[in-house]
Amino acid sequence: MTRASLRFLLTRLRPAAFGSPPMNAVARLTYQFDRLRSVPFGVLDTAASTFLLLVAVQAYQAGAIEKALIAAGGNVGMLTAPLVVQTVERMRWPTSRAAAVIALLGGVAFMAAGIISALPAFVLLSVVAVACTQAVVPLMTQVYQDNYAPRERGKYYSRALVLRVAASSVFAQLAGMFLTNDIQSFRWLLVIYAVAFWVAAFFFWRIPSRALALSGSTNPLRAVNYVLKDRVFTWTLAVWMVMGFANLMMTPMRIEYLANPIYGLQLDAQSIALLTSVVPGIARLVMGPVWGLIFDRANFFVLRMVLNVGFALGIATFFTGNSALGLIAGAAIFGVAASGGDLAWSLWVTKFAPPARVADYMSVHTFLTGVRGVVAPIVGYQLLNSLSLGALSWISAALILLATLMLIPEIQHGRVKAPIAIDNNA
Repeated sequence: MTRASLRFLLTRLRPAAFGSPPMNAVARLTYQFDRLRSVPFGVLDTAASTFLLLVAVQAYQAGAIEKALIAAGGNVGMLTAPLVVQTVERMRWPTSRAAAVIALLGGVAFMAAGIISALPAFVLLSVVAVACTQAVVPLMTQVYQDNYAPRERGKYYSRALVLRVAASSVFAQLAGMFLTNDIQSFRWLLVIYAVAFWVAAFFFWRIPSRALALSGSTNPLRAVNYVLKDRVFTWTLAVWMVMGFANLMMTPMRIEYLANPIYGLQLDAQSIALLTSVVPGIARLVMGPVWGLIFDRANFFVLRMVLNVGFALGIATFFTGNSALGLIAGAAIFGVAASGGDLAWSLWVTKFAPPARVADYMSVHTFLTGVRGVVAPIVGYQLLNSLSLGALSWISAALILLATLMLIPEIQHGRVKAPIAIDNNA
């Protein structure tokens, strides 16, 4: 084989040869290290979705307030988003390196939770650690805005998300087997979570990024002014509040339903991990790349409506199926919807915000998600005092369908949305 033919063959084996356009150096490094950090973040996803609540229920016999606080941990991180963005902007830190610092702090919190053996410390440190997984979101959304071309953003993000979901599914199964043997061994799991945070911090540090554009304001809530000038964006946030509240109200109920003996199932840790992480994870693996391609090309509001219907159907099926088949079907439907929902939630502001203000727009979206994420589990647990889980699931599904109907007038704005002009001194 000649040198020229070998060079041609290597060129054909690059990603561009398989349907991806050539990437510039910044995009290539972003893609490479974002995929690598997705693996430890997949491990960390199992903490918030399954095992912290499982430990609270089975190892600590925690009450409703403690469980609600743990379930709201990630949303506490979302509440800090405007402050995080404002601080990172003021400090002039590159966004990905700021994310690395937050990941380091999350690792310290999980390590401390593994050392201190008291329920209040477990709850507090779990909330801090899971909050760190969400505090990085607006920073990384700005990275994707800066480093990826608009027509490729969803595709590259979804490919990294596939690795994250795969890591989450595999680790959930292994950790479930481990805790089934001895739930009191959960402290080793917290150590693993700490290490995962620190590995992610290393990869965050390597992702190319720049400091946020100066806004001329020291008010962490300044982004609210931007959003109030954009009617479509404001209405979309309102719709997302209705849908998100209903969905987040039921998220911790999955663990409650499967683990608490009062509901008659009382599954072991491995079976719970299968239904809350592995089955949805497999569905997300299959559908993640598909949703990525759709996101880049479809009308956003039509896509959001389809995903909403999927969430409503998944909730109704999971909590009212009353059989193993119903649980598996509900978990799979939820996974299909969640794969597109994760993508839409993380990147939708890039379709609406002025490029330099993506982090600000995302901070408001993240903050509002945090508000409903903190309140929704508390409301859900309180409603369980007077309602069955089946009735609560139907209420949730009805709210999601209401949010879907609220999007119909916005379909005309879903494909092309010219960013509004922003006065940075506002």
